[in-house]
Amino acid sequence: MKHLVIIIAVLLVFPHTSFAANRQGLENIDAAFIRDGDLWLWTNGEEKKVTNTGHIVGMPQWSHDRQWISYQNEAKQGEEIHRELWVYRPNDGMQRKIYHDSHSPKWAATKNIIAFMDEELVNVSDLERFYNVALGVADYEWLPNDDGIILASSAKLLPNGWTNPVIYKKLLPSNLSKIKLEEAEEFFTIPKEIKKGNMDILSIYPNSFLFSPSSKWISFIVSPTASWSMDSNMLTVLSNDGKSFQVLDEVILGVGKPKWAPSKDMLAYIAGGGRIVFGFKNKRLKVEEMPASGTLTPQNYAELDFTWLNNETIVTSRVIEKEWSNNSSEHPLPALYLVHISNKKQKQMTHPPQGHGDYHPFYNKTANKLIWYRGKSLFDENMDVWIANPDGTNPKKWLENVDVVVIAGE
Repeated sequence: MKHLVIIIAVLLVFPHTSFAANRQGLENIDAAFIRDGDLWLWTNGEEKKVTNTGHIVGMPQWSHDRQWISYQNEAKQGEEIHRELWVYRPNDGMQRKIYHDSHSPKWAATKNIIAFMDEELVNVSDLERFYNVALGVADYEWLPNDDGIILASSAKLLPNGWTNPVIYKKLLPSNLSKIKLEEAEEFFTIPKEIKKGNMDILSIYPNSFLFSPSSKWISFIVSPTASWSMDSNMLTVLSNDGKSFQVLDEVILGVGKPKWAPSKDMLAYIAGGGRIVFGFKNKRLKVEEMPASGTLTPQNYAELDFTWLNNETIVTSRVIEKEWSNNSSEHPLPALYLVHISNKKQKQMTHPPQGHGDYHPFYNKTANKLIWYRGKSLFDENMDVWIANPDGTNPKKWLENVDVVVIAGE
């Protein structure tokens, strides 16, 4: 592999402008975000508060047509706290509770139907009522054409050892009331143990399913027991006919999740075991294009998260390797780097001020903007959101004191 070429960008000094002036030109972006435990909207160039509970959690999600936003509200009932699933329609302000206690909600890609889980039960809702889909599920994902769902069962511990985790496919009828709860096609049985190099893990919990752009491959993570999964999991890919299964690399759940390129069957991920509290190290950005692969992180650096700009370029949040400290002020602070896959050229895109780092970049194709969070540490819960052109030019602080933000059309 050719040596990486690192180009350090010259720090540009911009004239001081007010925060309000910085937000001009963003009127065409619609976004949902959480601030201080409430759901907010950015629409028509203004902020709008939607809820007043102080208990909105998780990630809000836009429906495919941008007509609805789903969100979750933690509500106390007696001694129990339930995570209610709600939907909100920005056009007229309608809010509707879909379910009393849920997790892992996901909109279909082409329909206003939302799937969600209640413990190990998968349900779907057409926003009028909900329907039971499958029991005994650890994780799930919509099929690419929305005509069904991938279902994964976790391994179970029996007197004679662990069972295999199994992946199923279940097609959904157009009339959701005709779903038969216990009908599903067994698709692939995951080996009880999987190995890469000298590292092997028990296969207990399959999760984080993603289809490649061509739908020919499904990537997913296989995790061992809960405590073990903090340090080591295996990224795998499976062909859509269930015949080809590959273990790609060891990963952890505490950094950016694997992501397919926008329109090419090329998977990027951050490889390396060991939780972050063991040090900001051994976290390498890799790209896998069947069958070739390559490492894109220079020596003495580690990656925290990344996003694809297009099939040839990635923006990554990168730090200098450093041992862990319980004092967050001693943690290394990342900047964003632009990485060209084909020629391995790289350059630093952002230069955060002293005491701040740039985290969790993501690219929005609809707005053609690069967005990221700027905060004082990886664990800062109320960061500012910055926005720029895809090449990093014209950076602006967009939103202040934000937990998470999701842009319509992502």
